[in-house]
Amino acid sequence: MMNASRTGSANEIAPCPSSPNCVSSLESDESHRIEPFRFTGSAEEAWESLKEVLGAVPRTTVVEQSDTFIHLEARSRIFRFVDDVDFLLDARESVIHVRSASRVGHGDLGVNRSRVEKIRSALRTKASFGGA
Repeated sequence: MMNASRTGSANEIAPCPSSPNCVSSLESDESHRIEPFRFTGSAEEAWESLKEVLGAVPRTTVVEQSDTFIHLEARSRIFRFVDDVDFLLDARESVIHVRSASRVGHGDLGVNRSRVEKIRSALRTKASFGGA
């Protein structure tokens, strides 16, 4: 069963709500827009690298996974708030789209954008994302 903040179907990234507690590489407005993860190697290598990086992200649980889609739940350390994080592989464009959104509240103090940028930084150490 999908939660209320994920209005997309399986293997699809939902649009961000109007509130400032969501970022997505599929949004066009500056307040929600974040760049997708671009890769240079094969799509399979990039996807495996992403899964390896995600395995090291604290307080996350993989809820749904396929060959082109991953849905995580990320919990905050103190209050245990749940954020939904989605990844969608677009092999044709050599990108992985991402969406990170809070389930509750209006703002997120930049937590979702920060989470995505930390994952991006970890991916840069992988060969398929331009690493050594």
